[in-house]
Amino acid sequence: MTSNGSSPVLDASGVTMRFGGLTAVRNVDLTVNSGEIVGLIGPNGAGKTTFFNCLTGLYVPTEGKVSYKGTVLPPKPHLVTQAGIARTFQNIRLFANMTVLENVLVGRHTRTKEGLFSALVRGPGFKKAEKESKERAMELLEFTGLAKKADHLSRNLPYGEQRKLEIARALASEPGLLLLDEPTAGMNPQETRAAEELIFAIRDQGIAVLVIEHDMRFIFNLCDRVACLVQGEKLVEGTPEVVQRDERVIAAYLGTPFEGAPGADELAEVEAAEAAAPSTNSRTEDAQ
Repeated sequence: MTSNGSSPVLDASGVTMRFGGLTAVRNVDLTVNSGEIVGLIGPNGAGKTTFFNCLTGLYVPTEGKVSYKGTVLPPKPHLVTQAGIARTFQNIRLFANMTVLENVLVGRHTRTKEGLFSALVRGPGFKKAEKESKERAMELLEFTGLAKKADHLSRNLPYGEQRKLEIARALASEPGLLLLDEPTAGMNPQETRAAEELIFAIRDQGIAVLVIEHDMRFIFNLCDRVACLVQGEKLVEGTPEVVQRDERVIAAYLGTPFEGAPGADELAEVEAAEAAAPSTNSRTEDAQ
């Protein structure tokens, strides 16, 4: 138990990821407790997505360990998902030629016990599991506001709804921890507010959330705690009020510290300008 009485869901200890001579993540510790929304910020190329990839088994950390509810996770994505961690990605990864409902059903595969033979013969057990999966998928589409578009091809959804569909698909695996990688990237202000409300609703369902985001207004409004990565190292961690006024965070985003720590609005303007400019660092991080 933590000091505030909540139980640790995620415990990443000493996570380091090297690619040859490049150290993308260095000795990062981070916990996420039940009932928490934790933000992960940092300039482009800071190692945020690489860290997510280490948490979800896409990368095998060079050093360190990742535990979920006290159990060390094997670095294999399907086992991480089965354990209870789901994620979305920076770039939308839907099945474009499948319907909205079918995309969510894909997320149910780790919770379906019926095997290939059962699927081929379509016995009673398979039919029952199929019915339950469809019912749960429709519940999630209702939860995310997409139920009326269940039969639409995912490629025909507006951008903001495609983001919601990715979240619905991740929720279909019944996670205890949801990792969101830039969930509001490319959204307009109305879509961003809707995303914020959805994430609060997810937290209220008992699911802990760890989110990467470049919209500082969004992240500081949303999160209970925020950690800042710079050049692969955790620079600072604390409440949004503490982090947004930390001179090291200001220096990381603006280049040099200055008198009079800015609030979230000023940092959001910096992030918006940075996101609008082409960045070889961000492309390198995506490739990793």
